[in-house]
Amino acid sequence: MFDDRPTIDRSAPLAARMRPRTLDEVVGQWRLVGPDAPLRRAIEVDRPPSCILWGPPGSGKTSIAQVIVRITHARFATLSAVSSGVADLRKVIASAEAGRRDGLAHTILFIDEIHRFNKAQQDAVLHAVEDGTITLIGATTENPSFEVVAPLLSRARVFKLDALQHDEIRSLLIRALNDPERGLGLDPPLVEPDALEALATYGAGDARVSLNALEAAVRDARARSGSVTVETVSTVAQRALPYDKGGDAHYDTISAFIKSIRGSDPDAAVYWLARMLEAGEDPMFVARRIVILAAEDVGLADPQALSVAVAAQQATHLIGMPECSLILSEAAIYLSRAPKSNSAKAAYSAAASAVRQYGALSVPLHLRNAPTGLMAAHGYGKGYQYAHDFEGAVAPEQQHLPDELQDAVFYEPTDRDVIQ
Repeated sequence: MFDDRPTIDRSAPLAARMRPRTLDEVVGQWRLVGPDAPLRRAIEVDRPPSCILWGPPGSGKTSIAQVIVRITHARFATLSAVSSGVADLRKVIASAEAGRRDGLAHTILFIDEIHRFNKAQQDAVLHAVEDGTITLIGATTENPSFEVVAPLLSRARVFKLDALQHDEIRSLLIRALNDPERGLGLDPPLVEPDALEALATYGAGDARVSLNALEAAVRDARARSGSVTVETVSTVAQRALPYDKGGDAHYDTISAFIKSIRGSDPDAAVYWLARMLEAGEDPMFVARRIVILAAEDVGLADPQALSVAVAAQQATHLIGMPECSLILSEAAIYLSRAPKSNSAKAAYSAAASAVRQYGALSVPLHLRNAPTGLMAAHGYGKGYQYAHDFEGAVAPEQQHLPDELQDAVFYEPTDRDVIQ
């Protein structure tokens, strides 16, 4: 459970062997570990804070944790939230407490995928973090605001890592090709420039994926006694799109889809639609969002949009994938190109606010039905003006709101509303 300083295992995958050994070797996270960055300063004075490293796969969370171990003088324990439980946490904490009493080095506990720990498991480390028995470093791909309990989150700093850019991944690939100790530099393969670009693109921000694809491509090329070409990369690189239907990618992508339609950008709308469907998103989830959007953002500027959206939802339910992608694409483009009005949404929000402010105001007597003589005797329905008896089917003097709100205006039509 307690590890020595990380060593190079020549049988490990290339991505594992190429993990950075110093902060200067960390790529793409200069905002966190670059010169004068707060985290770097804390590490260099041997006082790393308890923290949560939050970022997409392959962005360097575990690598930064291992660099901290190399630089500091702490004892290092590592647990995976996938396979560890409260008993394992207690063993680490007990050992850290004993080491503290015996004057040994401070303990850093690294928990990979900390978002997979339940509340009881996360609570188990609270006291040890609070009293300084351990320094906790957690790694997560999920938003810690939702996945890490508030008491633990308040005791740890959150550092957000960004997905690596294309040029950053390419630099890592070149480093691996040239490194004779950890990489492929002892017998450097011939990698064509276009193939290198393809490998960098293939990672989609995940350095681990690109490095391991490079290793597979080199192995395949050597078996053929050839060079690594774009075709070689295509042969070995078969990867599903990074998308977690219960995680940040799910919410971020549907948000981009909705905002693209709201912004009247059909190209972006169809792109985000394809991103979701090709990654395996439930098409009915997308269809439901389209129906909501038709009322929320197109609204009275084109009332027909709601009919289009409902038809798309029903057709998606009937047809399913892959053909329903055409139906959803048609609806997304229609809604993107439609004029926009949120007057219906704004009207409801204003009315709901009045309900919350004033509570259950009485229905005016003249608007109440009087099915019995007793009710009529009490004034129910008295003075009601039947709209169809008036010109334009409008009773001009009739009050339809409670007395307290008789002058309230909730619906404010826009110049785009076709019915005002």
